[in-house]
Amino acid sequence: MSKKADLIVGLQWGDEGKGKIVDHMAQTHDYVCRFAGGHNAGHTIVVGDKKYALHLIPSGILNPKGKNIVGNGVVLSPVDFIKEMSQFDNLEDRLFISDKAHMLLPYHALIDQARERMKGDKAIGTTGKGIGPAYGDKIARVGHRMGELHDTEKLATKIVDFFEVNRAIFEVMGVPIPVKDELKVELDGYAKVLAPYIVDTTQLIWRVLDDDKRVLLEGAQGTMLDIDHGTYPYVTSSTTVSAGACAGLGLNPKDLGKVTGIAKAYCTRVGNGPFPSEDFGEDGELLRKNGHEFGTTTGRPRRCGWFDAVAMRHAVRVNGVDQVALMKLDVLDGFPEIKVCVAYEIEGKEIDYVPYDLEEATAVYKTFKGWDKTEGCRVFDELPQTAKDYIEALEEMIGTKMGIISTSPDREDTIIR
Repeated sequence: MSKKADLIVGLQWGDEGKGKIVDHMAQTHDYVCRFAGGHNAGHTIVVGDKKYALHLIPSGILNPKGKNIVGNGVVLSPVDFIKEMSQFDNLEDRLFISDKAHMLLPYHALIDQARERMKGDKAIGTTGKGIGPAYGDKIARVGHRMGELHDTEKLATKIVDFFEVNRAIFEVMGVPIPVKDELKVELDGYAKVLAPYIVDTTQLIWRVLDDDKRVLLEGAQGTMLDIDHGTYPYVTSSTTVSAGACAGLGLNPKDLGKVTGIAKAYCTRVGNGPFPSEDFGEDGELLRKNGHEFGTTTGRPRRCGWFDAVAMRHAVRVNGVDQVALMKLDVLDGFPEIKVCVAYEIEGKEIDYVPYDLEEATAVYKTFKGWDKTEGCRVFDELPQTAKDYIEALEEMIGTKMGIISTSPDREDTIIR
């Protein structure tokens, strides 16, 4: 029987700290595979005194022995990917890009930004990176895949033809029609760098699992931003939950092994949309300050609030989570009281599940006693009793264990239970 692939998935609105856990687990895995999202995602990883910000390349790149796969479910911006590659040496035979992954080209970002401007105060709050339009082209069957970089003349012709057919729409948006010769030069530049890394990653990952290699799968964003199961329409354009790993890499459900869900000890979200446990007062501001809650990709300040046990229970079930990695526990250090959302109130009624629409939901809280310091703790018994009480209460509420607890950005400040 083939080896099963372990999976890491975000359980909130993204930015949960997946990068640190992927980096931690990557040390014991042969391959790390990214299955969804684009360069709107960002992982910040601290190793010693050096900080890495990754957007498309899997976090396993920081393991010198590890190999990394970018799956077909990713929308890949060649210009941003090449820029990210420049941080690293010796990528040959360590980095593989699916020939079926869709390209995100500069015009996708222009379309994204134009649509947001046209929506005015009803804008979703996207990163403006072009993720939605790239996935939109994929679903509309007018997108372009990485394998097409092997024939840039043909690819350039197809792109220009598409613009000509839709010229009126692009003129309204203010998106310029590309000039074929200039476009081909741009595509040739991408192909020169990326072509050696473009392979059939579906066949590759099957062989890897059949050879009993240890494989780790990582997505982007979080469950509450999933296109189907998140707070639609304020979501991303991909399947962020564990099931997306199958479609995004060419695996079947039986290929999946242990599922580790990542969650902060509090909650954040970027962009617009409902966020029942958001704190608009001094506590929310302190969470932002202590947690350095600014987007890795955009630099935007994140909206901050308290742990949402209702949404978390939903995410645990949707993803089939075996254990949770609780991140940034130390950010709660010094709070005299800590709140947890245990139910929602909608139109005077209290519910304990995530409904179709969270727009009108307000949080019902339970309050816990705070603690002085957890930062740097590496053993569960070193934690203050009130911190242990908080963690055990969360486990009871969400129905699964906290198998990993992070107490600082440092790789070593991690409790394994």
